[in-house]
Amino acid sequence: MLRLLAAAAIALTAFTANAADKIRFAVTDIEGLEQLQTEYGPFRDALSAATGYEIEFFAVNSRTAAVEALNADQVDMVLTGPAEYVVMKELTDAQIVVAWQRPDYFAQIVTLAGGEIKTAADLKGKKVTFGEVGSTSQHLGPAQALADLGLKYGEDYEALIIKRNTAIEALIRGEIAAVGMNFGHLNGAREAYPDVAFKVVARGPDLPDDILVASKSVSADIVAKMRDTFLKDGKSLMEAVLKGEDTQKYRGGFFIATVNDSDYDYVRSMYRAIGVESFSSFVGE
Repeated sequence: MLRLLAAAAIALTAFTANAADKIRFAVTDIEGLEQLQTEYGPFRDALSAATGYEIEFFAVNSRTAAVEALNADQVDMVLTGPAEYVVMKELTDAQIVVAWQRPDYFAQIVTLAGGEIKTAADLKGKKVTFGEVGSTSQHLGPAQALADLGLKYGEDYEALIIKRNTAIEALIRGEIAAVGMNFGHLNGAREAYPDVAFKVVARGPDLPDDILVASKSVSADIVAKMRDTFLKDGKSLMEAVLKGEDTQKYRGGFFIATVNDSDYDYVRSMYRAIGVESFSSFVGE
Protein backbone atom coordinates (compact mmCIF):
# COMPACT_ATOMS: atom_id res chain seq x y z
CA MET A 1 0.00 0.00 0.00
CA LEU A 2 2.79 2.40 0.93
CA ARG A 3 4.52 1.60 -2.34
CA LEU A 4 1.33 2.40 -4.26
CA LEU A 5 0.97 5.72 -2.44
CA ALA A 6 4.60 6.57 -3.09
CA ALA A 7 4.22 5.72 -6.76
CA ALA A 8 1.08 7.85 -6.99
CA ALA A 9 2.88 10.77 -5.36
CA ILE A 10 5.76 10.49 -7.81
CA ALA A 11 3.35 10.33 -10.74
CA LEU A 12 1.47 13.39 -9.49
CA THR A 13 4.71 15.31 -9.06
CA ALA A 14 5.80 14.38 -12.57
CA PHE A 15 2.42 15.44 -13.97
CA THR A 16 2.59 18.80 -12.21
CA ALA A 17 6.11 19.43 -13.44
CA ASN A 18 5.18 18.52 -17.01
CA ALA A 19 2.11 20.75 -16.88
CA ALA A 20 4.22 23.61 -15.57
CA ASP A 21 6.67 23.16 -18.45
CA LYS A 22 4.00 24.16 -20.99
CA ILE A 23 2.83 27.75 -21.34
CA ARG A 24 -0.35 28.29 -23.37
CA PHE A 25 -0.02 31.70 -25.03
CA ALA A 26 -2.66 33.94 -26.65
CA VAL A 27 -2.70 37.37 -28.32
CA THR A 28 -5.99 39.27 -28.22
CA ASP A 29 -5.68 41.12 -31.53
CA ILE A 30 -4.67 38.09 -33.61
CA GLU A 31 -7.34 35.63 -34.77
CA GLY A 32 -6.60 32.04 -35.73
CA LEU A 33 -3.67 29.72 -35.16
CA GLU A 34 -2.32 30.30 -38.66
CA GLN A 35 -2.06 34.04 -38.12
CA LEU A 36 -0.53 33.52 -34.68
CA GLN A 37 2.10 31.28 -36.23
CA THR A 38 2.83 33.83 -38.97
CA GLU A 39 3.16 36.80 -36.64
CA TYR A 40 4.55 35.25 -33.47
CA GLY A 41 6.03 31.91 -34.50
CA PRO A 42 9.69 33.07 -34.36
CA PHE A 43 9.06 34.75 -31.00
CA ARG A 44 7.45 31.61 -29.60
CA ASP A 45 10.48 29.56 -30.63
CA ALA A 46 12.90 32.09 -29.13
CA LEU A 47 10.97 32.31 -25.86
CA SER A 48 10.80 28.53 -25.62
CA ALA A 49 14.56 28.24 -26.15
CA ALA A 50 15.26 30.93 -23.55
CA THR A 51 12.96 29.58 -20.83
CA GLY A 52 12.97 25.84 -21.48
CA TYR A 53 9.16 25.92 -21.48
CA GLU A 54 7.07 24.59 -24.33
CA ILE A 55 5.12 27.59 -25.65
CA GLU A 56 1.82 26.51 -27.15
CA PHE A 57 -0.37 28.96 -29.06
CA PHE A 58 -3.99 29.33 -28.02
CA ALA A 59 -6.16 31.26 -30.49
CA VAL A 60 -8.92 33.58 -29.29
CA ASN A 61 -11.41 35.30 -31.55
CA SER A 62 -12.29 38.16 -29.22
CA ARG A 63 -11.27 39.93 -26.04
CA THR A 64 -14.18 38.29 -24.23
CA ALA A 65 -12.97 34.87 -25.39
CA ALA A 66 -9.56 35.62 -23.87
CA VAL A 67 -11.18 36.43 -20.52
CA GLU A 68 -13.24 33.26 -20.62
CA ALA A 69 -10.15 31.20 -21.46
CA LEU A 70 -8.21 32.70 -18.53
CA ASN A 71 -11.03 31.99 -16.09
CA ALA A 72 -11.49 28.46 -17.43
CA ASP A 73 -7.74 27.77 -17.07
CA GLN A 74 -7.48 27.12 -20.82
CA VAL A 75 -4.69 29.64 -21.37
CA ASP A 76 -1.76 30.69 -19.19
CA MET A 77 -0.56 33.97 -20.65
CA VAL A 78 -2.18 36.61 -22.84
CA LEU A 79 -0.62 39.54 -24.68
CA THR A 80 -3.14 42.36 -24.82
CA GLY A 81 -3.55 46.10 -25.21
CA PRO A 82 -3.97 48.66 -22.42
CA ALA A 83 -7.74 49.15 -22.91
CA GLU A 84 -8.27 45.40 -22.84
CA TYR A 85 -6.02 44.97 -19.81
CA VAL A 86 -8.12 47.05 -17.41
CA VAL A 87 -11.20 44.93 -18.16
CA MET A 88 -9.21 41.70 -18.10
CA LYS A 89 -7.77 42.63 -14.71
CA GLU A 90 -11.25 43.34 -13.36
CA LEU A 91 -12.70 40.05 -14.61
CA THR A 92 -9.79 37.64 -14.09
CA ASP A 93 -7.40 39.21 -11.56
CA ALA A 94 -4.61 38.44 -14.03
CA GLN A 95 -0.98 38.89 -12.99
CA ILE A 96 1.29 41.36 -14.79
CA VAL A 97 4.32 39.67 -16.34
CA VAL A 98 5.96 42.37 -18.46
CA ALA A 99 5.00 45.39 -20.58
CA TRP A 100 5.70 45.50 -24.33
CA GLN A 101 6.61 49.07 -25.22
CA ARG A 102 5.20 50.63 -28.40
CA PRO A 103 7.28 53.71 -29.30
CA ASP A 104 5.36 56.82 -30.43
CA TYR A 105 2.12 55.28 -29.26
CA PHE A 106 -0.21 58.18 -28.53
CA ALA A 107 -3.66 59.34 -29.55
CA GLN A 108 -4.40 62.38 -31.68
CA ILE A 109 -7.27 64.36 -33.15
CA VAL A 110 -6.48 65.09 -36.79
CA THR A 111 -8.08 67.64 -39.10
CA LEU A 112 -7.13 69.42 -42.33
CA ALA A 113 -4.47 72.10 -42.29
CA GLY A 114 -5.80 75.37 -43.68
CA GLY A 115 -9.39 74.47 -42.81
CA GLU A 116 -11.80 76.10 -40.40
CA ILE A 117 -10.62 73.99 -37.44
CA LYS A 118 -7.66 75.80 -35.92
CA THR A 119 -7.80 74.49 -32.35
CA ALA A 120 -9.66 71.78 -30.48
CA ALA A 121 -12.15 74.40 -29.26
CA ASP A 122 -13.29 74.87 -32.85
CA LEU A 123 -14.67 71.32 -32.79
CA LYS A 124 -17.63 72.36 -30.63
CA GLY A 125 -20.81 71.42 -32.43
CA LYS A 126 -18.85 69.58 -35.14
CA LYS A 127 -18.64 65.90 -36.14
CA VAL A 128 -15.62 64.00 -34.82
CA THR A 129 -15.10 60.36 -35.77
CA PHE A 130 -13.43 57.54 -33.86
CA GLY A 131 -12.28 54.16 -35.14
CA GLU A 132 -12.83 50.72 -33.67
CA VAL A 133 -15.09 50.83 -30.62
CA GLY A 134 -13.04 50.44 -27.45
CA SER A 135 -9.69 50.84 -29.23
CA THR A 136 -7.10 52.48 -27.00
CA SER A 137 -5.62 54.71 -29.69
CA GLN A 138 -8.58 55.16 -32.07
CA HIS A 139 -11.45 55.68 -29.64
CA LEU A 140 -10.67 55.96 -25.93
CA GLY A 141 -7.38 57.84 -26.25
CA PRO A 142 -8.59 60.50 -28.71
CA ALA A 143 -11.75 61.03 -26.64
CA GLN A 144 -9.59 61.54 -23.56
CA ALA A 145 -7.32 63.96 -25.44
CA LEU A 146 -10.37 66.12 -26.11
CA ALA A 147 -11.66 65.68 -22.56
CA ASP A 148 -8.29 66.91 -21.27
CA LEU A 149 -8.99 70.10 -23.23
CA GLY A 150 -12.47 70.46 -21.77
CA LEU A 151 -14.55 68.93 -24.58
CA LYS A 152 -17.11 66.39 -23.39
CA TYR A 153 -17.63 63.29 -25.49
CA GLY A 154 -20.96 63.34 -27.33
CA GLU A 155 -21.98 66.65 -25.75
CA ASP A 156 -19.65 69.37 -27.00
CA TYR A 157 -19.26 67.59 -30.34
CA GLU A 158 -21.03 64.80 -32.23
CA ALA A 159 -19.09 61.56 -31.72
CA LEU A 160 -19.31 59.05 -34.57
CA ILE A 161 -17.78 55.59 -34.93
CA ILE A 162 -16.50 55.17 -38.49
CA LYS A 163 -13.69 52.99 -39.82
CA ARG A 164 -10.54 55.06 -40.02
CA ASN A 165 -9.92 54.88 -43.78
CA THR A 166 -13.52 55.80 -44.52
CA ALA A 167 -13.34 58.62 -41.99
CA ILE A 168 -10.20 60.08 -43.57
CA GLU A 169 -11.91 60.17 -46.94
CA ALA A 170 -14.92 61.89 -45.35
CA LEU A 171 -12.56 64.41 -43.71
CA ILE A 172 -10.99 65.24 -47.07
CA ARG A 173 -14.47 65.72 -48.59
CA GLY A 174 -15.40 68.09 -45.78
CA GLU A 175 -18.16 65.87 -44.38
CA ILE A 176 -16.63 65.67 -40.89
CA ALA A 177 -14.38 67.97 -38.89
CA ALA A 178 -11.77 65.63 -37.38
CA VAL A 179 -10.67 62.01 -36.94
CA GLY A 180 -9.24 60.26 -33.87
CA MET A 181 -6.16 58.14 -34.59
CA ASN A 182 -2.66 57.33 -33.42
CA PHE A 183 0.66 58.57 -34.76
CA GLY A 184 1.22 55.55 -36.98
CA HIS A 185 -2.21 56.01 -38.56
CA LEU A 186 -1.43 59.66 -39.31
CA ASN A 187 1.81 58.70 -41.02
CA GLY A 188 -0.14 56.16 -43.07
CA ALA A 189 -2.70 58.82 -44.06
CA ARG A 190 0.06 61.15 -45.18
CA GLU A 191 1.55 58.40 -47.34
CA ALA A 192 -1.85 57.49 -48.80
CA TYR A 193 -2.76 61.13 -49.51
CA PRO A 194 0.52 62.93 -50.27
CA ASP A 195 -1.29 65.98 -51.65
CA VAL A 196 -3.39 66.52 -48.51
CA ALA A 197 -2.13 68.61 -45.58
CA PHE A 198 -3.22 67.20 -42.21
CA LYS A 199 -3.02 68.95 -38.85
CA VAL A 200 -3.12 67.72 -35.24
CA VAL A 201 -5.31 69.81 -32.91
CA ALA A 202 -5.14 67.54 -29.85
CA ARG A 203 -2.55 65.02 -28.69
CA GLY A 204 -2.61 62.83 -25.63
CA PRO A 205 0.43 61.64 -23.64
CA ASP A 206 2.19 58.42 -24.56
CA LEU A 207 -0.29 55.64 -23.92
CA PRO A 208 0.40 52.81 -21.46
CA ASP A 209 2.15 49.89 -23.10
CA ASP A 210 0.73 46.61 -24.30
CA ILE A 211 1.07 44.05 -21.56
CA LEU A 212 1.64 40.34 -21.09
CA VAL A 213 -0.47 38.95 -18.28
CA ALA A 214 -0.63 35.54 -16.64
CA SER A 215 -3.60 33.67 -15.27
CA LYS A 216 -3.94 33.93 -11.51
CA SER A 217 -3.39 30.15 -11.40
CA VAL A 218 0.14 30.43 -12.85
CA SER A 219 2.70 30.11 -10.08
CA ALA A 220 4.73 33.09 -8.91
CA ASP A 221 7.92 31.19 -9.75
CA ILE A 222 6.92 30.78 -13.39
CA VAL A 223 5.87 34.43 -13.65
CA ALA A 224 9.20 35.50 -12.15
CA LYS A 225 11.19 33.25 -14.49
CA MET A 226 9.32 34.58 -17.53
CA ARG A 227 9.84 38.19 -16.42
CA ASP A 228 13.56 37.61 -15.81
CA THR A 229 13.90 36.02 -19.23
CA PHE A 230 12.34 39.03 -20.95
CA LEU A 231 14.82 41.29 -19.20
CA LYS A 232 17.90 39.11 -19.66
CA ASP A 233 17.19 38.08 -23.27
CA GLY A 234 15.10 41.08 -24.27
CA LYS A 235 17.17 42.02 -27.32
CA SER A 236 17.01 38.59 -28.95
CA LEU A 237 13.35 38.15 -28.05
CA MET A 238 12.46 41.51 -29.60
CA GLU A 239 14.39 40.59 -32.75
CA ALA A 240 12.19 37.48 -32.96
CA VAL A 241 9.04 39.51 -32.36
CA LEU A 242 9.91 41.83 -35.25
CA LYS A 243 9.97 39.01 -37.77
CA GLY A 244 6.20 39.44 -38.05
CA GLU A 245 4.30 42.14 -39.93
CA ASP A 246 1.69 43.23 -37.40
CA THR A 247 4.42 43.17 -34.76
CA GLN A 248 6.30 46.05 -36.38
CA LYS A 249 4.43 48.33 -33.96
CA TYR A 250 6.98 47.19 -31.34
CA ARG A 251 10.02 48.27 -33.40
CA GLY A 252 12.34 50.35 -31.24
CA GLY A 253 10.55 49.26 -28.07
CA PHE A 254 11.67 47.35 -25.01
CA PHE A 255 10.24 44.86 -22.53
CA ILE A 256 9.62 46.63 -19.23
CA ALA A 257 9.27 44.84 -15.90
CA THR A 258 8.74 47.87 -13.65
CA VAL A 259 5.04 48.16 -14.44
CA ASN A 260 2.12 48.33 -12.02
CA ASP A 261 -1.63 48.15 -12.32
CA SER A 262 -1.84 51.82 -11.34
CA ASP A 263 0.07 52.70 -14.52
CA TYR A 264 -3.19 51.94 -16.35
CA ASP A 265 -5.34 54.36 -14.37
CA TYR A 266 -5.13 56.80 -17.29
CA VAL A 267 -6.83 54.14 -19.40
CA ARG A 268 -9.56 53.88 -16.80
CA SER A 269 -10.06 57.64 -17.12
CA MET A 270 -10.45 57.12 -20.88
CA TYR A 271 -13.38 54.80 -20.30
CA ARG A 272 -14.96 57.39 -18.04
CA ALA A 273 -14.42 60.03 -20.73
CA ILE A 274 -16.83 58.15 -23.02
CA GLY A 275 -19.30 57.57 -20.19
CA VAL A 276 -18.25 54.06 -19.11
CA GLU A 277 -17.87 53.80 -15.33
CA SER A 278 -17.62 50.01 -14.99
CA PHE A 279 -14.81 47.81 -16.28
CA SER A 280 -16.81 44.59 -16.13
CA SER A 281 -17.23 44.23 -19.91
CA PHE A 282 -15.55 45.30 -23.13
CA VAL A 283 -17.00 48.28 -24.99
CA GLY A 284 -18.54 47.09 -28.23
CA GLU A 285 -18.76 43.39 -27.31
